[in-house]
Amino acid sequence: MRIRDWDQNLKVRLFGESLMNFTFWMSFPFLTIYFTKAFGNGIAGILLIASQVFSVVANLLGGFYADRYGRKRMMTISALSQGISFIIFAFANSPWFHSSILSFICFTTISIFSSIYSPASQAMVADVVDEKHRSHVFSVFYASLNITVVVSPILGGIFFTYYRFELLTFCGLSCIILAALLTRFTRETTPKTTHTIQSLNTWYNTLLNQVKHYQVILYDKVFLLFIFAGVLVAQTFMQLDFVLPVYTNKVFQEGALLNAGMIHLHFSSAQFFGFILSENGLVVAVLTITITKWISQFPHKNIFILSSLLYAISIFLFGIWNSSWGFIASMLLFSFAELIVTGIQQSFVSILAPDHMRAQYFAAASLRNTIGKMLAPISIPLVGWIGFSGTFAILSCLAIISAIIYIIMFKLYDQKHKRIITNGNN
Repeated sequence: MRIRDWDQNLKVRLFGESLMNFTFWMSFPFLTIYFTKAFGNGIAGILLIASQVFSVVANLLGGFYADRYGRKRMMTISALSQGISFIIFAFANSPWFHSSILSFICFTTISIFSSIYSPASQAMVADVVDEKHRSHVFSVFYASLNITVVVSPILGGIFFTYYRFELLTFCGLSCIILAALLTRFTRETTPKTTHTIQSLNTWYNTLLNQVKHYQVILYDKVFLLFIFAGVLVAQTFMQLDFVLPVYTNKVFQEGALLNAGMIHLHFSSAQFFGFILSENGLVVAVLTITITKWISQFPHKNIFILSSLLYAISIFLFGIWNSSWGFIASMLLFSFAELIVTGIQQSFVSILAPDHMRAQYFAAASLRNTIGKMLAPISIPLVGWIGFSGTFAILSCLAIISAIIYIIMFKLYDQKHKRIITNGNN
């Protein structure tokens, strides 16, 4: 399905969201450094955990609001609210006024409305795209996101450091432009039957029902282990947003040098973190399709275990290599750990899920990242207690434990599969 054949809603969103993602990745990767400098590691960690809790609840309710009030309306309100929050964020870092507390409130508000935007955005794709084309459409949006990650962090390392007020103002204007585009050029796609069903519910009943649906993991031991292992290994790759930028800022306080033959490049700490983050985005954007096609020929068990072990090795190496090339090599290994597992996770969930419970299984599977992101900021106060090396060692151990859990999980899965075959033959 070619982009020119897309529904107009999707064309408008692809342009507007690409602009918003571009500005987002110029600012958000550096906010952990900003808050740890403002509040200290311990308080910053607690505040970031609190902000993620609010975001988790907002994400759970996002689908309810999208069904009850409409996809277009919730996306427009979310984009506009993020834009206003960014403008206030900019004012809190302006030449005339500075407030770290107001900055954190704005950061939390932006995270909440971003979490509300996401379910409505995904639901709109399902509303206007035939099932056979949905994976392609989602992959195009995912590719556009990774393309912005290639460029934005490098620019963000410059603008967030030296032109923070202007950057945050531009972020706000980008969100407001998206809201205007959604208002002017898109239509509502929510089915009328969905409006009717959701009007009978309340937000708190919906939240309770969402939690009840997740009870499915308690009755499937294989799936429960899958969730548990996913939460543990998430503590490594979630650190791209939390402890890794703080660590890079500490290691390269006087800047980072890259020497390659006649080429000599000098980066500030923020610019170098943007550089390695762009490295991750470039590797993922360029190699995802090729690596997924190649890795799919291997058993799922080997892929999950290898990914966890590569995450363990890469996060451990970050803690012991203090050279710029060491960081680049660690990020390359880190990116490969992400690449080999990204394409098969959803397909494995579909294998585990009974046909009549597939939606519940996919919803519950999202807990790996939801809970993982909520727990990840704990690493920041942990740094204050045991240092960076100890923190990275613990994160590495968590990834190794996840690999062990995958071994146990697939052993149970094989036993369960054999029983099904035996019962079927009888």
